[in-house]
Parts: sequence; C-alpha cells; structure tokens
Amino acid sequence: MSVEEVLFELKRKVQSKLPPDINVTGLEFEGPELVIYTDDPKKVADDGEIIRNLAKELRKRVVVRPDLKVLADPESAILKIQEVVPKEAVLTNYHFDGETGEVQIEAEKPGLVIGRHGATLREITKLIGWTPKVVRTPPVRSSTIANIKDYLRSVQSERKNILRTVGRKIHRDIASKDQWVRITTLGGCREVGRSCMLLSTPESRIIIDCGINVGSDDSATPYLYVPEVYPLNQIDAVVLTHAHLDHAGLVPMLYKYGYEGPIYCTPPTRDLFVLLQLDYIEIAGREGNRLPYDSGMIREALKHTITLNYGDVTDIAPDT
Repeated sequence: MSVEEVLFELKRKVQSKLPPDINVTGLEFEGPELVIYTDDPKKVADDGEIIRNLAKELRKRVVVRPDLKVLADPESAILKIQEVVPKEAVLTNYHFDGETGEVQIEAEKPGLVIGRHGATLREITKLIGWTPKVVRTPPVRSSTIANIKDYLRSVQSERKNILRTVGRKIHRDIASKDQWVRITTLGGCREVGRSCMLLSTPESRIIIDCGINVGSDDSATPYLYVPEVYPLNQIDAVVLTHAHLDHAGLVPMLYKYGYEGPIYCTPPTRDLFVLLQLDYIEIAGREGNRLPYDSGMIREALKHTITLNYGDVTDIAPDT
C-alpha cells in the first residue's frame, strides 16, 4: 500500500471510532505522529479517552489539532485562559504556534493549569480552540532557549513540510521479510570523543550520536565515509543520547554533506547541543582552528529536530 492509501484507510478507521458529530478535516503523518485535524476540537476535548483509545487501536502516536480556522485570536485566547486557570498557578508567558495550533503556557505551578486528569486543559481547548501545552516557568530566563523558540517559530512552514516528509518515510511499506540488526562502530570505541554508531536493519539506517574529539587534529571525526554510511542522504534518522560535544558536536556537519533527515532527542538535549555547538565554533574560530561547520548549519540541524520526552516510545523508521 502507498502512504496515501494508508492515510485513506486510517482516516476511515478514525472517523468510525469518533462520535458521528466530530468532523475530520484532515489527517497526515507529521514526523512520528499521526495528526488528526478537526474543525470542532471542543467535542474531542470533552472526552479525555478519545485520543488514548485511538492511539491504542491504531498503535500509533496520535495527536488531534484544530483546523486553523477555528482558533481564537491570541489576545482573546489569553483572556479566556486567565479566566479558567486559578490565579494560584501564576501564569507568566504564552507562545502561540500557528502552524500546529498549539499554545505553550508557562506557569509557576503547572499542575493547576493541567487540572485533575487534564480537566482544565480540556476546558481551555473548548474555549479557545488552541491545543494547550504547559511548562514550568524557568527560575532563570535563558537567552539560548528564547532564541531557539523564536527561530523555530520563524521556520514553522518549513518544519511542517519536513515533518510530513519524515512521516511518510517512517510509514513507507516494508519490503523485506528478514529481521536482523547490525551495529557498525564509526568512532568512540576504545577512545573518548567522536562517539558514533550506525544501526542497520533490512529497511533502515540510523546514526546514533555523531561527536567530535575536540582534543585531536588527526582523529577528530567519525568514519563517515565508510560504504555503510555514505551517501548521507540514505540515512533515515539521527538519535542523540545526550548533548556533550563528544556525542553531538558534529551533527550540524551531516547537513553540510547531504543529510536531510530528522534528529531525535529530548528537549533539554536539543537546547544544550545548540548552546555547546555555538560555543565550540566560537572558541575554535578564536583559536584559529578550522571549523567543520558554521552557525547556519547549527540552525539547519535545529530545524530538523524532533523532541520526545525521556522514556517515550515512537517509530522512527518502518521497522524501528
């Protein structure tokens, strides 16, 4: 089956599982998620079990987003959020993402914004149409994190196209009936620095970490020229275990040489690898060392990140 046929079948199943008065206006793979668009998110929000049951039935990460035409304007949405959320939650900031229909709400006490079993969040969705995401107000404001959020907002349309491309690759047909896994070590074995592994299956190739040995001139980078890895545009995904330069310092260089796929990591890893990579090229430039990439490649890598909470389970390739 083609991806279009898969989506058509999924839409039929989704519509059959939803109450008849909930209209599905669109359905699309975006990264590892199956995104359901509806012009009546209030009715979905009324029943907290709908999404859980759909995810269990379809065995996919399911997200419901409002059709953009039903969203309240941000100013009136903020007023309605403040009416619903107890003052004790101490709301401090709001970030509206027009491409996803999500609003990130910062609060000193996030639990009061969420409510018992998510009741307050559902009430917010019913009132404003936007899908609320709650985060704790940071005790100290980070200019790095603020700049990352601003940049990601500025490339929303590009990211949506990237996520849809990634989603269709993840859910492509499996051609092989064989099941095997091979690990190729590309760096970081019997040494500290340039950690990099290639995980291969019959259907996919995934790079796990891509670090740099900052203390070496002649053995600083992983062996990215070996036949299993090259050309880089055949790699399905990059997974980062953490942000240290010996594990994530060379990720932007992948985009310089042809990689176009996603980077999977936790939100803190994303923010920290941007901070450390910017620091690395600044210091290297000051010391007169050759730079493997510039800040533009760091932005390109950031544009392709897909963040997941620690411990989350997701598909990242047809058989992985």
